[in-house]
Amino acid sequence: MFWDGEDFRLNLMTYDDLRLLIDYNYWARDRVLDAVARITPEQFVRPMGNSFNSIRDTLAHICGAERIWITRLKGEKPQAAQKPDRLPDVDAARTEWAELEGEMREQLAGLGPEAVERRIEYQDLRGNNQSDALWQMLQHVVNHGSYHRGQITTMLRQLDAAPPKSMDLIAFYLERSRKA
Repeated sequence: MFWDGEDFRLNLMTYDDLRLLIDYNYWARDRVLDAVARITPEQFVRPMGNSFNSIRDTLAHICGAERIWITRLKGEKPQAAQKPDRLPDVDAARTEWAELEGEMREQLAGLGPEAVERRIEYQDLRGNNQSDALWQMLQHVVNHGSYHRGQITTMLRQLDAAPPKSMDLIAFYLERSRKA
């Protein structure tokens, strides 16, 4: 952000920034799912008293929220919330989330670089008309996922299970730079 005396403006993200952020989102997803894959089926659905009742329910919420945002990017109205039991195990969660990744990447590619600042109009879940810039929507999707991946990490620790490898954004950047 910069200040030019009277006018305060945000520096917007570039298309490449958005693609990198989406790459991070699915890199972190894989790390959390790898950790969740090591727990028992009972632990996967065990009520933990969190925002969403279990690890399974939290994963279902993250996927459901991504589905809503992808639907909005398509210019469609989201359908009713899906039930968490659609994900009986981590493999089902991995499959659903991989499908969402494909759709997210397809939508971003279809919108193209010129859409970064485009405002996407949609109705929120209460039926109110909303409009957000594409870059803000995608930042929200990634931030929302980060928040709930942190909750899953806490629940894994409460189960005395190994947490995921670091999902910090800087760890993602370091790993990418090492591979380059």
